[in-house]
Amino acid sequence: MAQIPNLENAPLNLKSIREKSQRELVNLLKDIRGTKCLVIDPKLSGSVSLIIQTSTLKELGLELRHLSAEPVQTECTKVVYLVRSQLSFMKHIASHIQNDISKAIQRDYYVYFVPRRSVACEKILEQEKVHNLVTVKEFPLYMVPLDEDVISFELDLSEKDCLVDGDVSSLWHVAKAIHELEFSFGVIPKVRAKGKGSVRVADILNRMQVEEPVNTNDVGRPEIDTLILLDREVDMVTPMCTQLTYEGLLNEFLHISNGAVEVDSSVMGSQQEGKKMKVPLNSSDKLFKETRDLNFEVVVQVLRQKATTMKDDYTEINSTQTVSELKDFVKKLNSLPEMTRHIHLAQHLTTFTSKQSFLSQLDMEQTLVEAESYDICFEYIEELIHKQEPLTKVLRLLVLFSVTNSGLPKKQFDYIRTELLHSYGFEHVVVLNNLEKAGLLKKQEFKSNWQTVKRTLKLIVEDTDTSRPNDISYVYSGYAPLSIRLVQQAIHSGWRPIEDILKLLPGPHLETKRSGFQSSPSVDSLHGASNGVADGRRSVVLVVFIGGVTFAEISALRFLASKEGMAYDLIIATTKIVNGAALIETFMDKQG
Repeated sequence: MAQIPNLENAPLNLKSIREKSQRELVNLLKDIRGTKCLVIDPKLSGSVSLIIQTSTLKELGLELRHLSAEPVQTECTKVVYLVRSQLSFMKHIASHIQNDISKAIQRDYYVYFVPRRSVACEKILEQEKVHNLVTVKEFPLYMVPLDEDVISFELDLSEKDCLVDGDVSSLWHVAKAIHELEFSFGVIPKVRAKGKGSVRVADILNRMQVEEPVNTNDVGRPEIDTLILLDREVDMVTPMCTQLTYEGLLNEFLHISNGAVEVDSSVMGSQQEGKKMKVPLNSSDKLFKETRDLNFEVVVQVLRQKATTMKDDYTEINSTQTVSELKDFVKKLNSLPEMTRHIHLAQHLTTFTSKQSFLSQLDMEQTLVEAESYDICFEYIEELIHKQEPLTKVLRLLVLFSVTNSGLPKKQFDYIRTELLHSYGFEHVVVLNNLEKAGLLKKQEFKSNWQTVKRTLKLIVEDTDTSRPNDISYVYSGYAPLSIRLVQQAIHSGWRPIEDILKLLPGPHLETKRSGFQSSPSVDSLHGASNGVADGRRSVVLVVFIGGVTFAEISALRFLASKEGMAYDLIIATTKIVNGAALIETFMDKQG
């Protein structure tokens, strides 16, 4: 099955966005005559694989390599580097060129920065005395559709960039990507933003429209009715909790990367021990599309039920009389590989979810979110440190503790910090300082307002029915993600009724109508607004997460979009797909 997602049923024509990127990449490669070796930075190759098949690149007569410190082994006379603007990559490229010079190998070198060139990177090429040997250009890949309703801006460190390093260049990148969407789908008339980064993006977007305006006559009526921008910082509780949807758990334990998981082939029932296997996960797989957003408890039941039905059909085959009955049976057999794949994956997940340590962790997360019995949680975290459980696991719970409690009491903060450094090593002082600077792990200075936020927005839902959900809280088995409650409120009755709550959450907020759209429906509410574009489709609300979104939040948004009486389709855009562990790791200064 192709790893490139099928975008046929997307609420917006995301296929055209992908095809534009494909054309640009193919054209820039065709423009370079002769035999070529394409050297891609490893992380970027994942993004590229979502817009173009490797086979298509090879048809262009290319050799493909991953960028590393090792010299490029190739007979090609042209070497084309496709890289993000990262300083360490410039060192690699310079050493490759110097190595060729020392061996009297003559080649032409091209460096394509994705999505745009960087002065700091070019400075390094100058310092290494190779800049004059290189043709420097750009490949403006600002976004990659991950699925029918999900776009990624592929910005790895944006949360840490903004909160710790004060580097807001990623915000320009987000605004640029949204503006690119506007060139295809029209200027978005209404904007809501919550958080420092989001308000800044809204401002940059307005400036871009002044400097490089979208011609409304070219694109007609806007297909995107409203843009909702949310900083991850506004809700750090949700990603620190363990996701309980099927796709969420796959990401927690197996790490979904570029729409696929890599597992030992033995997990998938193969006899080849030690061999890795890539399993694509997107809506091209009908069974995955049906189960991805369900609570994992329910997925196991659904798979069991489908397997039983198939077994019964198989038993009945002997009494099958007509050709059409046989045809129906064969059609069902076609879905057998999907069934087998997900039974293997679900079985593998249960080896994690059935452990007592996993259930205890869920209990602690629930206790912290409900803001009760902090002493028990503190003892539990202390125990994890003494057992030397993975540092990310410990820090994830500590951040959840700190965010729901507005910090740790000074005595506990100092004690736990000392314990962490003694247990895991003093080199981890960097991550603790980064988390403190970001305000995610701090000393308590005032009483927490989490209880008020939780109560007013009904974040805890008792007796959540995970098999027949009627609320978004099913994705965390009883906790409704704060971020999605804010989106829900924005869509149904606007943010004005919850103004007081918004003030308790980090960062400023704004609700605005873009100039030239004064006649559009009230900013207060999207509900019941004229919904529909020329060809009868529903209008779209674009929800953008700056700093990352979890798969469970995406599932909650899909649940909202599927509700009866919902006037809009939702498209989710994000700097990156994240979970708690991935977010914590960005603060650990490991870059690649």
